[in-house]
Amino acid sequence: MKKTNVRWTVVALIFFATTVNYIDRQVIGLLKPYIQDDLGWTEADYGYIVTAFQVAYGIGMILGGRMLDRLGSKMGYSIAIIVWSLGAVLHAAVRSVTGFGAARAVLGLGEAGNFPAAVKVIAEWFPKRDRAYATGLFNSGTTIGAIIAPIIVTAITLEWGWRWAFIVTGMLGFIWVVVWWALYHSPEKHRGVNQAELDYIHSDEDEAHEAHEPNKPHEPHQTITWRQLFEHRQTYAILFSRFVTDWVWWFFLFWTPDFLNKMHGVDLKATVLPLIIIYTMSSIGGIYGGHVSSQFIRFGRSIDFARKTTILLFALLVLPLNAVPYIENIWIVVFIIGLATSTHQAWASNIFTIVSDVYPKQVVGSMTGISSVGGAVGGALASSFVGLILEYTGSYAVIFMIASTMYLLAWLTLRLFVPIRQIKF
Repeated sequence: MKKTNVRWTVVALIFFATTVNYIDRQVIGLLKPYIQDDLGWTEADYGYIVTAFQVAYGIGMILGGRMLDRLGSKMGYSIAIIVWSLGAVLHAAVRSVTGFGAARAVLGLGEAGNFPAAVKVIAEWFPKRDRAYATGLFNSGTTIGAIIAPIIVTAITLEWGWRWAFIVTGMLGFIWVVVWWALYHSPEKHRGVNQAELDYIHSDEDEAHEAHEPNKPHEPHQTITWRQLFEHRQTYAILFSRFVTDWVWWFFLFWTPDFLNKMHGVDLKATVLPLIIIYTMSSIGGIYGGHVSSQFIRFGRSIDFARKTTILLFALLVLPLNAVPYIENIWIVVFIIGLATSTHQAWASNIFTIVSDVYPKQVVGSMTGISSVGGAVGGALASSFVGLILEYTGSYAVIFMIASTMYLLAWLTLRLFVPIRQIKF
């Protein structure tokens, strides 16, 4: 096959979209102490505001996945980013808890489209053997965004005030849409893709077709309904696994700056280095998690073995999180939290890829959206739960204890209920 750089340019585009996605969602967590002092929020108020984001995020997953499958990656991704960028900028115009909840809801509604769109694009451009690695690369944008956000937000806030932090970061999405619309095309319509690369992209489909029905020609993609998706236990198991794990990542994202501030006396400016370390570690985990899974396949192991073994190995690394509330040395705390965020990103690289392993391409957007609803519901419930626990106990101990076991529970669910091979509809 004559290799081109087009596929990796596509990965770069969705990497940058994911980076902007995480910059925009992290701003409020970084500014929480500032806004809390300015507007008089309680811990419960903040929990409810985060919950508004996650409820809207879940609704956006339901709507966004189906929209992407109907409108296609180019148009669907553009709509999602325009909506979330508007939501990000709106934060600068509100003052009440209700107003922030509404702005967070608009942000969540749009941001929900990022991962269904990104996973769909990867499924369209890569054969299965390469998808986990490509997913790990674009998903590292979550941590690059989390690394860049403290630097940008701190500089803007100290110079111009916290409202401008929302405006400047919110504008990044509009710039990305212009670039996306100018550069992105599907593989079949892209002038830089030759027939050899198209054959490579579709190689695993051809192999599977020949293995099952060697004498039967390819047929057009059939329409698959949500009802058909829910006739399979894999749908429920993947949804549940997202329910019990996604909230842990939201917790890291929205409460780590506050935890460092309250438990270790770290202010906004001093928070930058610990957060850079934490999210650099998570970025490495995201890429390496996809790489490990892909290497197992290249060494001749099955896709089922590769995905599940990788998830188990990384799930074990999150167990030390239970000790964090009792450790006084901030750099040990930072390392353990960084290890846990790394685990989540390795998990994410593989669970997103499992969706494209198990479901046909034409419903990858819908199924990613459906599974993400589980994560959004878990995150919404956990945000209010975390806020109320902190309001009444002032302690993070119970939260860290529960979080440390969630990835093993998710692995067990996948191990028992999800054979990783494509479902025949």
